[in-house]
Amino acid sequence: MIFFDPLYLILISPALLLAFWAQARVKWAYERGMRIPAGLSGAAAARHILDRAGCHDVGIELSGGWLSDHYDPRHRVLRLSPDVYHRNSATAVGIAAHEAGHALQHAQKYAPLVVRNAAVPAAAFGSNASIFLLIFGALFHAPSLVLFGLLSFAAVVVFQLVNLPVEFDASRRAKQLLTQLQIVDGEGAAAVSSVLNAAAWTYVAATLQSILTLLYYVLRFGWMLSQNDE
Repeated sequence: MIFFDPLYLILISPALLLAFWAQARVKWAYERGMRIPAGLSGAAAARHILDRAGCHDVGIELSGGWLSDHYDPRHRVLRLSPDVYHRNSATAVGIAAHEAGHALQHAQKYAPLVVRNAAVPAAAFGSNASIFLLIFGALFHAPSLVLFGLLSFAAVVVFQLVNLPVEFDASRRAKQLLTQLQIVDGEGAAAVSSVLNAAAWTYVAATLQSILTLLYYVLRFGWMLSQNDE
């Protein structure tokens, strides 16, 4: 089974190691930042940032889970995990401000976010369907299916690449606004940077894994592209 192919594990090992390191760093920075007080709760900080930018129609909701925080562009709502929503800490306001940054991107039609949102359906399809297309293409000696499978997963890679500037820009906005609005002091600003920078490495790891996975698919199935459909 290709799912247990040693070549795959070898190829993606750099991404896996980076992901493990990034997750450990996120956990450390998250817990440390939770101990550093901020002037507002995460929900209040996000509301202040949104209202200041004129985004009064963007809602803020409490959601379950840990680090489940996200901005939903379809319903124009920030969904914040309990600790982020309620706590007055550097971690809470940092994460909430990051998600508010996505709402500001949406309101300002930030180009990479527009491209990312447009790529979501193709990336979702590619993530779910590519491996089946590749397997069936190999089983039935159908290069066209293999090509479609490779192109489908390439959409995942494009999505991840476009996602990087979107996430980096949201973090940049969060750091700038939290300091500008005096929601955090110098110590809090450093803690916010630590949390958001650690989270950024998880996006880099995910992008690297998608690139290396595409490379694996090309190595395993690319030879079929030189064949003709029977």
